[in-house]
Amino acid sequence: MRKIWWKILCIVLLFYVIFMGLMGPVPHLPILNESIRNTYFHVALWLAMTTLLFSSMIYSLMYLRSSNIKHDDIASELAKSGLFYGILGCLTGSVWANFTWGDPWPNDPKLNGAAVGILIYLAYLLLRSSFEDEQRRARIASVYNIFAFAVFVPLIYILPRLTDSLHPGSGGNSTFSSYDMNSDLRMVFYPAIIGWILLGLWLTELRVRIKRINRLREEEFTKAS
Repeated sequence: MRKIWWKILCIVLLFYVIFMGLMGPVPHLPILNESIRNTYFHVALWLAMTTLLFSSMIYSLMYLRSSNIKHDDIASELAKSGLFYGILGCLTGSVWANFTWGDPWPNDPKLNGAAVGILIYLAYLLLRSSFEDEQRRARIASVYNIFAFAVFVPLIYILPRLTDSLHPGSGGNSTFSSYDMNSDLRMVFYPAIIGWILLGLWLTELRVRIKRINRLREEEFTKAS
């Protein structure tokens, strides 16, 4: 039970988020209307994605200090989980944009920055696949991962605030907290962030286990041959 309590918590939180996200009360605001329910999915997914990518960067730093390949395994799988959330965030954002602004992909700096950020992390995965030597791949990928996160954060969170953007908190627009993040939304939004983060960690754990099992099989095959 000590090892799985957080997985049980993840399931409970996400069931709560999905139910309340579809059926719970939300503020009725102009333009947004019922589409504000996407806050529990689109916004929470992006915050969870940032957490996973930050954790990936930390494990890359740990690998560069220790040369422990287990740290690189975790870093790469956290990046994959974060990238998966980024793609889901773009899809849910496109649906929201279509209902709110009448265009699934308007010319918005935050949307364009998100697309560039996803491409940066796709390049990270391609970089990893271009090296056969395990340690060399881990070293180069770790350095790239650190710089990728350093570029990703300004693209998503800083530059859009300095330009005109349709997103809240950017280009002079109000943030959620100042005009529509009421108590009803907070009761679901914060659990949603925790739930999506836990799910991402769960996916990462499974992927790391698979990677380590495959490595052991390769080592046993090499010894046998």
